[in-house]
Amino acid sequence: MTTSSHERTDVYTAITDQIIAAIEDGADNPQMPWHSQSGLIERPINVSSGKAYRGVNTVALWASAYCAEYTHGLWGTYRQWQDRGAQVRKGEKSSLIIFYKDIEPGEQDDGSSEDGFQRRFVARASRVFNVAQVEGYVIDEPDTSVDPVSPCERAEQMIAASGAVIREGGSSAYYSIKEDAITMPDRFRFMGTATSDASEGWYSTLLHELTHWSGADHRLARTFGERFGDDAYAMEEMVAELGAAFLCGDLGITVEPRPDHADYIGHWLRILKGDRKAIFTAASAANKAAEYLLSLTSNDIREAA
Repeated sequence: MTTSSHERTDVYTAITDQIIAAIEDGADNPQMPWHSQSGLIERPINVSSGKAYRGVNTVALWASAYCAEYTHGLWGTYRQWQDRGAQVRKGEKSSLIIFYKDIEPGEQDDGSSEDGFQRRFVARASRVFNVAQVEGYVIDEPDTSVDPVSPCERAEQMIAASGAVIREGGSSAYYSIKEDAITMPDRFRFMGTATSDASEGWYSTLLHELTHWSGADHRLARTFGERFGDDAYAMEEMVAELGAAFLCGDLGITVEPRPDHADYIGHWLRILKGDRKAIFTAASAANKAAEYLLSLTSNDIREAA
């Protein structure tokens, strides 16, 4: 199901507002929508295709799940749930996602095409429901006889495959463009929490810095130019945060909020409220960074992820 033409013009605003609401909900306790209440994060999955949602749709559905306290990442449209013999309960509120329709040469889209012979893409919104909102669908129970993931092992293999220079020592985590190297704090500084152990904190922080590393000129050459001006740094932090979250989801690593979240959460909100497409830009760049880092690993590791 797609929206009307009037709704389509507001799809960027609607999804951005959905994410802003989730962030503001946790602003007093520095936590983002992808920091699952249970500590376990997974990519949202479409019930029809079985494939993970990508880019900003991942963030939007994490935000919806956070606000509604959904514990499972399975989503589908009203019709997709019906095709699975399930029924969305009356009164349930849908969540917005976005997709892009390829406009064929010569095809007009609501009369808005500047050139009838120019191929282009237009944004469309779709409404989806979480498995918690439907009746008549049974989620497969995991096999409790085996450990489903070994996140630190898989993360270590991916990190090694990147070839990044990683140094340990001190109390700060950062990526140096000049040296093209990552510095991580001493391992003993990472303490376990109620929702994650020390190794999970280590890897989620390192994945944040690896996302920065991926944006170097000789890799993905990630820049934000004049559009974001003084907010370019905050945008890059947004990309690194999302990239780490995406990778944690792909690798099965639990995620804890970084200590410095509170310092830049206000910048996030200001950027999102001032530019309705900022989160789309950041999520797209983060998704590209995550896919780039995963592409450096062997095929068997990528398939496991």
